[in-house]
Amino acid sequence: MAESNSKTYPLDKIRNIGIIAHIDAGKTTTTESILYYTGKTHKIGEIDSGDTQMDWMDQERERGITIQSAATTSFWKDHRINIIDTPGHVDFTAEVERSLRVLDGAVVVFDGKQGVEPQSETVWRQADKYHVPRICFINKINQIGGDFFKSLSSIHERLSPNAFPIYIPIGFEKDLRGSVDLVRMKAYIYSDFKQDNLVEEDIPEDLKEQALEYRKELVEKVVEFDDALMEKYLEGGEITEEELVDVIRKATISGKFYPVLGGDGRGIAAKYVLDSVVAYLPSPADLPPVVGHKVGTGEELMVTSDENGPFVALAFKVQTDPYVGRLTYFRIYSGRAAAGSYLYNSTTGNKERLGRILLMYANKREELKEIKAGEIGAAVGLDATTGNTLCTEENPIVLEAIKFAEPVIGIVVEPKTSADRDKLGESLRKFTEEDPTLKVKSDEETAQTVLYGMGELHLEIIVDRMKREFGVEVVTGQPQVAYRESIHNKVRVEDKYIHQSGGRGQYGHVVIDMEPLEPGMGVSFEDKIVGGAIPKEFIPAVEKGIKAAAESGIVAGYPVVDVKISLVDGSFHEVDSSEMAFKIAASSAFRKAQQQAKPYLLEPIMAVEVVTPEDFMGDVIGNLSGRRGKIEGTSTRGTAVVIKAKVPLAEMFGYATDLRGMTQGRASFTMEPSHYEEVPAQVAEKIVSGRAK
Repeated sequence: MAESNSKTYPLDKIRNIGIIAHIDAGKTTTTESILYYTGKTHKIGEIDSGDTQMDWMDQERERGITIQSAATTSFWKDHRINIIDTPGHVDFTAEVERSLRVLDGAVVVFDGKQGVEPQSETVWRQADKYHVPRICFINKINQIGGDFFKSLSSIHERLSPNAFPIYIPIGFEKDLRGSVDLVRMKAYIYSDFKQDNLVEEDIPEDLKEQALEYRKELVEKVVEFDDALMEKYLEGGEITEEELVDVIRKATISGKFYPVLGGDGRGIAAKYVLDSVVAYLPSPADLPPVVGHKVGTGEELMVTSDENGPFVALAFKVQTDPYVGRLTYFRIYSGRAAAGSYLYNSTTGNKERLGRILLMYANKREELKEIKAGEIGAAVGLDATTGNTLCTEENPIVLEAIKFAEPVIGIVVEPKTSADRDKLGESLRKFTEEDPTLKVKSDEETAQTVLYGMGELHLEIIVDRMKREFGVEVVTGQPQVAYRESIHNKVRVEDKYIHQSGGRGQYGHVVIDMEPLEPGMGVSFEDKIVGGAIPKEFIPAVEKGIKAAAESGIVAGYPVVDVKISLVDGSFHEVDSSEMAFKIAASSAFRKAQQQAKPYLLEPIMAVEVVTPEDFMGDVIGNLSGRRGKIEGTSTRGTAVVIKAKVPLAEMFGYATDLRGMTQGRASFTMEPSHYEEVPAQVAEKIVSGRAK
């Protein structure tokens, strides 16, 4: 059963892991089994019954999906395992992004009937980006169509050739009854997936040859990570069990090797997962130091996992808890902090009081007196938000913040009654604080509030939460595409703002260069003033004016992106110049420059993957092409055909209904934001005239 929570664990006995996967692969069910076998729960929660610990929000239980990443702590074989169960739906990709930023390792769960799915690739790329070591668990191989080896092949084809089994299944589909451990060369059998103990036996005769073959492949691969072991192996020496465990661990932590196991995630297979997490995924002490920069000088600093070092932590998630209020989740990289102590937020420059420290079990909590390096906790009382660094004033350091994708779709939200108006503002403030991929914009022309998010489901969940958590009734408009504007040419313009109306006047004069940048670069500002043509104190006002003007471009009032503005010259008046005058001059210069630089409209393009029976392939491809889609290729997955395409988001509204109709409900699709692309001229004209109306 559970070990004592008050017990302190040395760094090498701590694991911070995420459970990541495509939607419906079985992440939450696998996590529920882990909680059961580590003694955190007395029964395995089931998605269909709506009684899971990790999916605790009403919206999660009703839809059977994970929406918010949930953190929990469990204990296994004298190790403390902090687990974050993340969403699989692409609309909630920010939850995966921020979790991977602070985790040391991950378990990637695959649906054994489907193998690698679109979101499996997305979370794999996110884990690559943060260099997170991972193990692969092929789930649902007990179900009809479940196939461990076919799924393993899809991992090799689509993710990495360096994924090797450390267990292989005994039995196929409904006859699955255990696994062969290729490290110990023993069979572990069960008669029921919910039983508590595995029975150790010799490897069945009919599997011996296959087991020896896979073990040989495993050994040949992992000895590449240890020169001495490689030499021993080439000389014909016997690799011991301990040596093999050590070298698999070393290979996994390198991020260039991925142990693979499989089973039925609803039960005892969780024990294989737990043993592998403890054996092969890194502790905080195994990982290289985290890079930060000294506040003020920008000097690079290395933060090592040391409980006695200066305190350094990263806030990675804000959540409003119905019982304790605002919770800030944070990962401690160095040092320790006690409840009631003061921390320095180096991102904002403010001192903050660490009121209470909580150890989270999904939506339940336990109070702690202190938290130390290598641990993940939640704090009550902090103002810190996602991506803020917490440290000491004596050692001010800033860690790299977390970058999130820009939202691609918006809806107008209007309060039903005047009483809802104030509550709407408060609820939106809290939600945007919690979720960095939510943006709120007021449309000045229509006086409407537009809420932007990552997809229709994302926005639907937020509107539902407004009603349930804040009692706000809202009316929503049709979904809107988050268009952007950019430019083709480089131009130089100057603008003056001179205003005289008795008394002191206003004078601001700027000369700017505007040039296009690579996609995804946003708006960049550079001060190139020499010789004091504009005093230093007015430069920030110029930048503010530029950024304000970029919020609403001249083509159709959408934000301007991927442009660089260089302030190259200007002049000032000893008496009349002010920050306001320079801000106005800069805004006006920006609009004039955009007008001259051949502006154009950008639209979000989605990566769409449709899985359909072959009979309907022609209809599906024709329909996607009719939606301005570019077909990128087709492949087979089992008996189905997989069609990959890039399609403008504007053309994808209502697609689910159309797809059901043309395939008798037998096809499914997923889509996620890919990139922004220039809108064709005739389409752009319609968008601009629609905005004008």
